[in-house]
Amino acid sequence: MARLFGTDGVRGVANRDLTPLLAMQLGMAAAAVLGNGNHAPHILVGRDTRLSGDMLEAALVAGLCATGAKVTLLGILPTPAVAYCTKNSQADAGAVISASHNPFQDNGIKFFSVDGCKLPDAIEDEIEKLVNDWQNIRPAHGEHIGTIHRDSELIDQYIAHLIASTGCSLKGMRVVVDGANGAAYSIAPRVLSQLGAEVIPIHCAPDGININAGCGSLHTESMRQTVKEQRADVGLSFDGDADRVILSDEHGNEVDGDRIMAMSAIHLKKEGRLRNNVLVATIMSNLGLEEAMKAHNIRLERTKVGDRYVAERMRELDAVLGGEQSGHIIFAEYTTTGDGLLTALQVLALMQHTEQPLSELAKVMEQYPQTIRNVRVRDKHAWQRYDRAGEVEAQALQSLGNPSRVNIRPSGTEPVVRIMLEACERTRIEEVAKELEEIVLQVCGKPEE
Repeated sequence: MARLFGTDGVRGVANRDLTPLLAMQLGMAAAAVLGNGNHAPHILVGRDTRLSGDMLEAALVAGLCATGAKVTLLGILPTPAVAYCTKNSQADAGAVISASHNPFQDNGIKFFSVDGCKLPDAIEDEIEKLVNDWQNIRPAHGEHIGTIHRDSELIDQYIAHLIASTGCSLKGMRVVVDGANGAAYSIAPRVLSQLGAEVIPIHCAPDGININAGCGSLHTESMRQTVKEQRADVGLSFDGDADRVILSDEHGNEVDGDRIMAMSAIHLKKEGRLRNNVLVATIMSNLGLEEAMKAHNIRLERTKVGDRYVAERMRELDAVLGGEQSGHIIFAEYTTTGDGLLTALQVLALMQHTEQPLSELAKVMEQYPQTIRNVRVRDKHAWQRYDRAGEVEAQALQSLGNPSRVNIRPSGTEPVVRIMLEACERTRIEEVAKELEEIVLQVCGKPEE
C-alpha cells in the first residue's frame, strides 16, 4: 500500500482521493499526535482559494475539534504565513489546505510542527497509522470538545515581519504581480504597496476554479508579457499557495530559483552572512549553479527533491540559504520554509541595494540546456521497482556525453514520472528525452482514460 503522505503532505483529487472523511480522519489523528500528550492542542489552519477549500476545512476542523483541539482559522493566506504564525504564537502546530501548483480539482493537507517546520517522515507515519485506526482515537466529550475562532492579528504580524525583512523602501519600482488566483492574490499587492512599489496586479481575482489556470509560477508567459507592455522593473509569479516564486527581469526574461539562489548566495557571502559558506539545493538544480558557486568558492550541497529535504539539510549544516529551481527558496534568517513573497522581497531589496536591474544580477550564472518532461503514467511507483532503472540512466548519460546529468523519478505530488536531462546540446537532449519517455511509459503504463 502506497504511503498516504507524499513529499508535501496528503494530496489528491478533492472529494475523490482527498475526501471529507479522510480530512476528518487526518484532523483527529493530527490532534492526537501533534498535541504531544496535551488534551487540548492549539492548531492554526489556513488555506488557498480552491473551490474545495471550504469543504475540506470544515471536515479537517471537525476532526481536530472532535479530538479536543483548539482551532484558530487564519483564512486564505500563503502556506509560509501559516508556518510563521505557528512558530511565533502559542500554537502547537499548523495545518494548510492547499495543493500548491496543482490544478483546482486537486487539494491537499499538510502540517507544520510547533517550530514552523514541515513534519519529518516519522511524525507523518505516526499520523498515518492513526488515520488507519481512526475509530480507536479517543474522542473529546462535554467541555473538552474543541473550539474554533478566527484571528487576523497573526496575519498582521506576518506582514510586519515581511516588511521588516526587506530593510528598504521600494518607492519608484514598478512591479507586476501574478497572484496565480491563489493565496497571494491579496497579500502580495498589499505588502508591495506598503513598501512603496507601484503594483500592477494580474491573476488576482480568484473564483475557486481559476487558481494556477494558465498563470502563476508554472505559466509565466502572461506575467512576462505584462512586464514588457507596462515597462515594469520586475515581474513576480507565485504559485497557488505562494511558497514559491518565479521572476521576470525588465526585458521579460524568466529568472528561476537557481538564478535567485546564485545571486543571493553571492550577495550574502559578500556581506559575511552566508554561514558555513554553503548553499543547499536539490538534484534538479542546473549544472550552471554548481559552476557559479565553484567560481565564488561556495559549496553546493544537493538533496533529493522537496523543499522539506532542503530545509532538513540546511538545519543539519546550519546553512542560511537553500532552495529549488522551481522557486522554493528558504532564507533561514527569516523563515523556516519556502516563502515566495519573502523571496521576492529579498531580490527586490538586492536590486535596490546594488542599484542594478534584475537582468544584470541574473548574469551571475550560465544555465546549461535542460529539459524536464512530466510523463503521466498509471503507476508512478513502478519506476522505483524497475530493476534496470539505473542501467537506463547510465545509458542516457553516455548518449549525452560530458558534462551531463540525468534524473528520472516519480513525482511526490502528482501521478507523473519526471525526466530531467541536462547537457550541452539541446537537440540531443530532446532526442534522449523522447527515448526515455517511451521507456517510462512501457514500465509504468499509460494513464487510464
